[in-house]
Amino acid sequence: MHREYHRWYSHNLGRDMELLVFGHGGARALCFPTSQGRFFDWENRGMMNVLSEHLEQGWLQIYCLDSVDSESWYNGHVHPGERAIRHLQYQQYVVDEVLPLTLSKNDNPYSIAMGASFGAYHALNIGLRFPEHFNRVVGLSGVYDIREWVGDHYDDNVHQGNPVELVRRMHEAPDHVQKVKELDIIFSTGRDDHAYDHSVELSNHLWSLGVWHAFRTWDGFAHDWPEWEEMVLHYVGGPDSR
Repeated sequence: MHREYHRWYSHNLGRDMELLVFGHGGARALCFPTSQGRFFDWENRGMMNVLSEHLEQGWLQIYCLDSVDSESWYNGHVHPGERAIRHLQYQQYVVDEVLPLTLSKNDNPYSIAMGASFGAYHALNIGLRFPEHFNRVVGLSGVYDIREWVGDHYDDNVHQGNPVELVRRMHEAPDHVQKVKELDIIFSTGRDDHAYDHSVELSNHLWSLGVWHAFRTWDGFAHDWPEWEEMVLHYVGGPDSR
């Protein structure tokens, strides 16, 4: 299996960032780590083995991203407004720096944003904010309402980082809604997951906009790597994503 390591100084974040690339062709998939996770977590957890056929057959090329969660939403030492700004800087890093790298290595027009747990939050949030850059977004056991991270503070930067509220008010931007309608949106959550209601609310708001999507409920908690191994094979896609 083809594997590459990359590191460079991000002008959006003002620090070095690292990532891993797996596979030689196919749909370009950006993979966000779980909360405060690292770019090597999906590899260490065996997810590249789970997706080995997709990678070896050239159906999928995966870019495993690093996070700055400990500098953004999980940074309890700064004001919530600053946490939101850091998160939005991270998204600009992905759009301005990572996506051009993927295209320089692979001109396949199909792109996916995916992740599990807090990585699912990242995938859905960036896909909903920048739908023109993605074809599919996949969230496994995600958290989609960020308000518990900010307390009583709520400004436009927090809003841009909050998928549930972003969709709830998206009717104010009909052109953007049309772009979101072109996304293949898939998210799955265990019925007993503590954030299950986030998925229900997100789904309801999407339907209210007429945005077709797949919201899949799994039995039990379903919020761990063994379940994500099963989910990813159902929802990331195979030959049809080439």
